[in-house]
Amino acid sequence: MSKTIEASLNEDYTHPVRDAMWGHIFMTEKIAKLTESAPFIRLNRIMQLGPVYLIYPGATHTRASHSIGVFHLGRRLLLNLAERGASWLTSDGVKSFLAACLLHDLGHFPYTHSLKELALTSHEELTGAIILSEPVKSLLSACGADPFLTAAIVDKKMSGCAAGDELLFYRKLLSGALDPDKLDYLNRDARYCGVPYGAQDIDFILSRLLPDKERGADIDSRLIPNVESILFSKYLMYRTVYWHRQVRAATAMVKKALINGLESGVLTGEDLYNLDDTSLFYLLEQKTQLGSNINLVESVHEGRIYATAAEYSPDQLDISSIRKIKSRAQFEEKLAGELRRTGQRDLADIKGEDIIVDIPEPVSFETGLFVLDENRSFGESSSAFKPQTVNEFIQTLYTIRIFINQKYKETIKTFSQLYSIINNVINMEDKDGHS
Repeated sequence: MSKTIEASLNEDYTHPVRDAMWGHIFMTEKIAKLTESAPFIRLNRIMQLGPVYLIYPGATHTRASHSIGVFHLGRRLLLNLAERGASWLTSDGVKSFLAACLLHDLGHFPYTHSLKELALTSHEELTGAIILSEPVKSLLSACGADPFLTAAIVDKKMSGCAAGDELLFYRKLLSGALDPDKLDYLNRDARYCGVPYGAQDIDFILSRLLPDKERGADIDSRLIPNVESILFSKYLMYRTVYWHRQVRAATAMVKKALINGLESGVLTGEDLYNLDDTSLFYLLEQKTQLGSNINLVESVHEGRIYATAAEYSPDQLDISSIRKIKSRAQFEEKLAGELRRTGQRDLADIKGEDIIVDIPEPVSFETGLFVLDENRSFGESSSAFKPQTVNEFIQTLYTIRIFINQKYKETIKTFSQLYSIINNVINMEDKDGHS
């Protein structure tokens, strides 16, 4: 490791931050100033896991604490890679990468990941714009980072950065199979939720990574079990925490209110950007034109979550006709109409707003690693986690659910016609779509 890079990673890291996950995390005083800026302070008011706290009460940690954890692991990662031959590192690049680790979530707003189906600006693009704006831009320059390189590491749509190969290297490190983002959130989310699934052997993982200018970091076969542990941990966290049925119900309720507001023109994307959890609920309360959909947000805020009326695996239900958000809303209205027509007294007043169809968004399990001593990719290595296995994990997670207002819960429990009615409405959608 050159003296310049060693200084960039070791000198003046005297500002301590006490973290519940990693203990003392040290920053330089100038890097610490970034955590005092208004854009970063906002992250203290956004819970990392959104409505998960309704099911796991300990899950009240924030995007700010996660971001500081990513910075910490990013610094440890670079220290190890620099010691193991990453000779292409520059002082500006190192500081920019560490800043990107710290600031990678600046563009997040509540429920960002749940709104990917809508024409909203991605949180990576929003992050890049914030980084290149004041006060963050000047703070980055003051701590020795290049604001444009920092933004480009996070926002992969940005191009023209002079860093070239070094930029690609940092992008691979920040977003990959063993990136500091994933290593922090799996450990941190599991700790705060009180589940055992996310804990990883961070020390061993970081100590065994080998730098590659094009691929970011390679592994040897000794790390294969650790990668398998991460893949399986991510799967279990999705199955038990991130996509727990009540978490999905709460998320779907807020999502439905937001989509209604965005499509009706009552809300715009600009209204949502830069919000925190509290200001999101306040905004929706003020938008009285959202009408009854406001009740969805209020219900989530007060813990009144819709019940699960039906569940399907992808091979049980053809969802091609309701994959798009607009089609789903029409389906919900038609399903409510069919339920009213059954003559069941307790369902006489059910409306489309009382029903939500929840179709999981795409999820990926990154395996893009190269195993040096086997001279092949991870998917072709001696690991048991072949691409087919990973795809089977994903398919197991994809459960299509019909959520329903709690006041109809007891009726639906004993309503034997529900599944046939759902299938009939799906078939109606198919015919309408092909007519």
